[in-house]
Amino acid sequence: MSKLAAACFFGLLLVSFQPATAQIPTATTSTERASQAQNERMARLEQQVAESKSSADNAWMLMSTALVLMMTGPGLALFYGGLVRRKNVLATMMQSFAMMAVVTVVWGVFGYSLSFGAGNGFIGGWQNVLLRGVGATPDPDYAATIPAQTFMIYQLMFAIITPALIAGAFAERMKFSAMVLFTVLWSALVYSPMAHMVWGKGGLLNAALGGRFPMLDFAGGTVVHITSGVSALVCALYLGRRIGYPQDPMRPHSVVLSFIGACMLWVGWFGFNAGSALSAGSLATSAFVATHFAAAAAVVGWSSAEWLCNGKPSALDAISGGVAGLVAITPAAGYVSPMAALVIGAIAGVFCFLMVAKVKVWFGYDDTLDAFGVHGAGGTIGAVLTGVFASSAINPIFKDAKGNVLASGALEGNTHQIVNQLIGVGVAASLAIAGTLIILKVVDLIVGIRVPEDHEIQGLDLSQHGEEGYCWEVGA
Repeated sequence: MSKLAAACFFGLLLVSFQPATAQIPTATTSTERASQAQNERMARLEQQVAESKSSADNAWMLMSTALVLMMTGPGLALFYGGLVRRKNVLATMMQSFAMMAVVTVVWGVFGYSLSFGAGNGFIGGWQNVLLRGVGATPDPDYAATIPAQTFMIYQLMFAIITPALIAGAFAERMKFSAMVLFTVLWSALVYSPMAHMVWGKGGLLNAALGGRFPMLDFAGGTVVHITSGVSALVCALYLGRRIGYPQDPMRPHSVVLSFIGACMLWVGWFGFNAGSALSAGSLATSAFVATHFAAAAAVVGWSSAEWLCNGKPSALDAISGGVAGLVAITPAAGYVSPMAALVIGAIAGVFCFLMVAKVKVWFGYDDTLDAFGVHGAGGTIGAVLTGVFASSAINPIFKDAKGNVLASGALEGNTHQIVNQLIGVGVAASLAIAGTLIILKVVDLIVGIRVPEDHEIQGLDLSQHGEEGYCWEVGA
C-alpha cells in the first residue's frame, strides 16, 4: 500500500503543477501579441505619414508641371507674339504652340530616356525608350516621394520651353517646316545630352550624383538658358538679318500682349524654380522666395540703367528686366538666400540691359527678340554667381565621406566651385554652338531654312499658315 500511496501522491503533485506550468507560455504569448500589435500600428502610422508626404509632394509637382507648361503657352507665346510685327504674330505664337506638341512626342519616344536613363557621362541610355519602366513607382535617384511618371512629365515641360526660347532669335524669317525639323534634331542632339550631363545619373556635371565636375544648376541655367541663348545667337548669325534691319523700324506691334505674357512667365517661373526642389518642403519655399526677389531686383536694375541712358523707363524694358532676373536666378534658386538673390537679380538686370542695348548694336547681329541677350547672357551670369553665393545653410549638397556638410560657394570658402561653374558654362556653350551649326546645315539641305524674300515681306502669318492674326475689314 505504501508504494501505491506514494504513486498517488506524486501523481497528484504532478497534476497540481500542470496548470501553473501551462500559464507561463500563455502570459508570454499575450505579451508578444501586444508588442506585435503595437509594431503593426506603428508601421501603419509610418506608412500613412509616408503616403501623406508622397501625396503632398505629388500634388505640388503636378501643379508645378502645369505652371511650367503655362510658361510656354500662353506665357512665351504672348511675350514673343507681342514683340514681333503684326504680320508675324500668329506665326510666332504658333512656334511655341507647335513645340508643345512636337517635343512631347520626341520626349515620350526617346528624349526622356536619353536625358535621364542610365548611360555614360554624356548621354543617357535606351532603357526608357517609349517610357518603358516609367510608371507609378518612384525613382529614388531622382525623386523618392513622387511617381517616376510625375518626374518625367515635369521634366518634359523644361524640354518644351527650351527650344521655344530659341525661336526669339529666328522669328519673322524661318520656315515653319524648318522650325519643326530643327526642334526635333536639337532636342535630341543638344538638349538631351546637356540635361543628362547636369541632372542625369552619372552625368559629367551632376553635383548630386557624383559628377566629374559637380556644377550647381538647380533649375536649368545651363541646361535651358545657356544652351537656348547660345543656340539662338548661332541661328541669328546663320539666317542673317531680316530684310530692312536695322534701317527700317521694326517695333513691337503690341507691348500689351508682351506685358501679359511676361506676367505669366513670372508666375509660371515659381513652378520652374520652386518645383525643381521635387518636393513640397522648405527647399521649395527657399527657391520660391529667391525667384521672386531676383526678378524684382532685376526690374529695378534694368529700368534704372535704361532711365539713366535714355531718360525714361519703358514698360518693354521693365518686363525684359523681370525675365532677365528670372533667368539669372534659375541656376541659383535652390542654393542662395533672399538677399543673395537680390544681388544676383540686380546684377543680371544691368548686365542684360547692356547686352541688349549696347553689345547687340556694336556687333550688329539681328537677334530678333533678344534671346541671346537675355537668356544666354542672363544664364551665364547666373551660373557664375551661383558659384559665388551658394550656401550650405540653404542646401547642404556637398558632403564628405562621413556625411559632414562641406562649403558650397566661394563666399563660404569653396572658391573652386566657380571653376566648376565655368566648366559647365563652357560645356553648354560648346555643345550649343557645335550642335546647332550641324543641325542648321542639315535642315538647310533638306527643307531650306529661310523663307523666300517675298514671303518675308508678306509676313509669315499668310505665307506659312494662310491666315492673319488681325482682320480689320468692315463686316469681317
